[in-house]
Amino acid sequence: MKQRILLIEDNNDIRENTAEILELSNYIVDTAENGKVGIERALSQKPDLIICDIMMPVLDGYGVLHLISKNESLAGIPFIFLTAKSERTDLRRGMEMGADDYITKPFTDIELLNAIDSRLRKVNVLKKEYSSDPEGLQEMINEFAGKTLDQFTANRDENIYKRKQVIYMEGNHPYKLFFVKQGKVKTFISNDDGKVLTTGLFAEGDFFGYTALLEESVYKETAETIDESIIIDIPAGEFQELLSSNSDVSGKIIKILSRNITEKEQQLLNIAYNSLRKRVATSLVTLMKKYGKDTDEKFSINLSREDLANIAGTATESLIRTLSDFKTEKLIDIQGSRIVVLNEKKLTGMLN
Repeated sequence: MKQRILLIEDNNDIRENTAEILELSNYIVDTAENGKVGIERALSQKPDLIICDIMMPVLDGYGVLHLISKNESLAGIPFIFLTAKSERTDLRRGMEMGADDYITKPFTDIELLNAIDSRLRKVNVLKKEYSSDPEGLQEMINEFAGKTLDQFTANRDENIYKRKQVIYMEGNHPYKLFFVKQGKVKTFISNDDGKVLTTGLFAEGDFFGYTALLEESVYKETAETIDESIIIDIPAGEFQELLSSNSDVSGKIIKILSRNITEKEQQLLNIAYNSLRKRVATSLVTLMKKYGKDTDEKFSINLSREDLANIAGTATESLIRTLSDFKTEKLIDIQGSRIVVLNEKKLTGMLN
């Protein structure tokens, strides 16, 4: 879908030439010869971005920006000032009023299009809803930090953890953000009787351990490897600097954490009210979605019965009996400690 740009400029030549450049770049362009007409066009057309000259008759660029920001239906539209070199000393006033960027006249086609593209991309990122899982956090950090995943994790300390080795423990103070380069990791909580409930599953490409960093509190769970894993350490200060320097990132992370709470509540409801068969089936489907690959003909995982019981929230003995039933019903196959999913559809649609 084409995006609409409103160009407010009193110089006829600049207005026509700039509009032609934008139209050739596949934008829908509305033009206005002064600020008053510009406001009228903005209200009627609802542009995706506004480019506005500062010095204009009837209503100057500052007035346009002020009225735009005060109008609920227009507030938040990216706003770029056009300014002559002699006006740059006055530019700070516009930026303090909420302008997103400025372009100095004379400008090249590339300067104009790059500024527009940058502002529109930022708006699209802010509108985007990120999933509440580690992939959502990863995607958000990559987009806001302006780095690919490889760049963000390059030249970091890498630690090799053996199977079932603890990475951090409940009650410890956080000092790192962790990233799974290879392997599988789980987080879990336990009570005084030693009963364990798995609260999170992490795979290659996932961040974890960030909740305690955000809360500036101790870890509420323990993190442990499921398989031998390679974990990259990212200093907490770098993560916190990203948050403090970008309020948009902070807001998005708060939304992710809110959805995390909702999902944890749903997990507790499932454990409290779902049947044992339903809980075990749901756990197998969750593992398949987390650790399965598109190239897998049949999903299989080498997982201890204790670990799977902790995911399902049941006793190991009860889990083993249920897995035996699933094998008899040809929903799964059991090969030693490895579980092979044979019928995902029936597991997903398991009745309570």
